[in-house]
Amino acid sequence: MDHAQTIETKAGAGALAGLSLSILLSSLGTSIANVALPTLGESFSATFQQVQWVVLAYLLASTVLIAGIGRLGDLFGRRRLLLTGLMLFSLASLLCGLSPSLPVLIAARAIQGAGAAAMMALAMAFVSETVPKERIGSVMGLFGTTSAVGTALGPSLGGLLISGFGWPAIFLVAVPFGLLAFALAWRFLPTDRAAATQARFDLAGAGLLAATLMAYALAMTVGKGRLGPLNLTLIAVSLSGAALFVLRQKTAASPLVRPAAFRRHGFPASLAANLLVATVIMVTLVVGPFYLSRTLGLGPAAVGFVLATGPFVSVLSGILAGRLVDRFGSAPMVLAGLATMATGAAGLPVLSALFGLSGYIAAIAVLTPGYQLFQAANNAGVMMGVPPDERGITSGLLNLSRNLGLITGASLMGAVFTAAVGTADVANADGAAVATGIQVTFAVAALLILASLALMATRSRGRAA
Repeated sequence: MDHAQTIETKAGAGALAGLSLSILLSSLGTSIANVALPTLGESFSATFQQVQWVVLAYLLASTVLIAGIGRLGDLFGRRRLLLTGLMLFSLASLLCGLSPSLPVLIAARAIQGAGAAAMMALAMAFVSETVPKERIGSVMGLFGTTSAVGTALGPSLGGLLISGFGWPAIFLVAVPFGLLAFALAWRFLPTDRAAATQARFDLAGAGLLAATLMAYALAMTVGKGRLGPLNLTLIAVSLSGAALFVLRQKTAASPLVRPAAFRRHGFPASLAANLLVATVIMVTLVVGPFYLSRTLGLGPAAVGFVLATGPFVSVLSGILAGRLVDRFGSAPMVLAGLATMATGAAGLPVLSALFGLSGYIAAIAVLTPGYQLFQAANNAGVMMGVPPDERGITSGLLNLSRNLGLITGASLMGAVFTAAVGTADVANADGAAVATGIQVTFAVAALLILASLALMATRSRGRAA
């Protein structure tokens, strides 16, 4: 099969549909379980600390495995591994819905997360094989839109399914769509090329990376952002693991991540900016509900509606963002996206203080398109310069940096917000204190975006020179 298919052909459209559905399902799997936590606690007579592992197991598994799976796809075939991931995701979704106990459900969610890691890492890696170079930006914009739809759809769809059919339905609904994505990928994705290298998979390096990421993710998720002895120990383990992983990659005959990849112009900066931007975007989901409920006095339904503003704007702006990248190039659009995000983050505390709810929504409506533009431009810029045998690991590293940013944002930015509010009991804090908390938190968020902007501007100047 021709590896230069375009999206105008039937095969190209079918392949793109399968890849988009893979990204949609992986995003849906991240967001749909949150709304079920109270119901699961009642069903299994479990505490919140126990049922939250239904969410954490998925997030940890997908984060820890995503880079290694990307490299496996490069070595042994991306199509083969994506199909395996889709089938694993579908079967695990079935097992989740049929779970007789909480431990079984948590284990099934970890397996589901492993399948999602393959779906996230390899879907983006296939773009260069299904669309021409001049359309990559548009497809990255489409993928950003699809991811936003999955994230936005999760809570609302999950609530409806739980109300109508019970909690198993939120997992069982993914089974037919997972099988459909499998069928589309099987039918339309280009077959794997014969391996051009005898390189072996760096199992020791993959193990070190997985242990390092697991330690970091746990450090960021246990203790609700407060630094205790366990958190500090896990951070020390993750730092030691990172150092050992770097040494391993320098000495391994077939490294998981080739050191030369990080010498590719702008690649480290792109990963760092991706992490910082994801850290900031998580603030709207972590901090926003407290401000909307405690300061503005909105009820649960109204809070959910306002929180859907960001993903809804993402859906509207995603395709346009991709077309802008195709028209003007990735480098200037990365800067434009970050500048727009900085404007929205800096403006949110000011506009919300002056105009209340309308000011908050206006700032989110600026922040979110900037995020979409950055994502489309950054992903397109990185993937267009990657050799075919490194697309899987590169896509995996991009998704890894994003996941780590989301984890970091939920923990560290949540801790910043709690400190600014002045009490650990944020849910019952005074509305004025919460308003102060959001002002401080988004001021920090704006500084992080400005740091990303400076980083990427330096990269662009270096490339021009």
